[in-house]
Amino acid sequence: MTTATEAANVAQKQFGLMQALEEGGFVSWAIFITLVIMSAVSWYIMFTKLFEQGKVLKQSREGVQKFWASSSVKDGANKFEKNSAYRQLVEDGLRAEEQHGKLIDAQDQHEWMHTSLQRSQDAINAKLGTGLAFLATVGSTSPFVGLLGTVIGIYRALIKIGASGDASIDKVAGPVGEALIMTALGLVVAVPAVMGYNWLQRRNKLIAERMSTFCADLHGYMMSNGAVRPVATAKAAAPAAAKPAAPAKA
Repeated sequence: MTTATEAANVAQKQFGLMQALEEGGFVSWAIFITLVIMSAVSWYIMFTKLFEQGKVLKQSREGVQKFWASSSVKDGANKFEKNSAYRQLVEDGLRAEEQHGKLIDAQDQHEWMHTSLQRSQDAINAKLGTGLAFLATVGSTSPFVGLLGTVIGIYRALIKIGASGDASIDKVAGPVGEALIMTALGLVVAVPAVMGYNWLQRRNKLIAERMSTFCADLHGYMMSNGAVRPVATAKAAAPAAAKPAAPAKA
């Protein structure tokens, strides 16, 4: 039992990651450092984007309700956090309403407002999407970067085996398995990047859908001077308005 454990420890020292890097020289170290950087930047992007998306989703759940409960658009804008996505939409809508009267050539106010809100929404979506292209790039290229390290490692192993003239399985398995470590590292970097990219893209799509609904409701509200409200808000207010007063007891 002790002999088998000692043999395993010796094999691990001979054919581990550090041994593969030392045998591979500058190229292997360069590939390894590249994969580490790609992994670190990927995780940084995933955590920062998750935090940004969480703030916007919280505004869509809580801030929007407070906005529609306000007496005016300007008062409702103050219900959102400063520099938040939904506050930017409201402020851009107010700015578009103000600037429409300054236009020299006549333009339909509904079209002007729709274009302004759409441009604001596109800017927010573009900001939320920054960094995701890097995740997609890491997910698609890191396995090939690792494969490059494996190819170089196998090439060096074959040269060493050819020079020694011994092609027994114990002489071949170690160097070749050592070279495959780079492919494994490439996959370790790629899998979280791909999964994170798909998940963040799905959350961005959800945010875009909610902002699009809010922009449509805001457009109708501002163009009707507050007469048109969201359907959900109208349904919530209708029962309270329609409920008859309880008869007084004699």
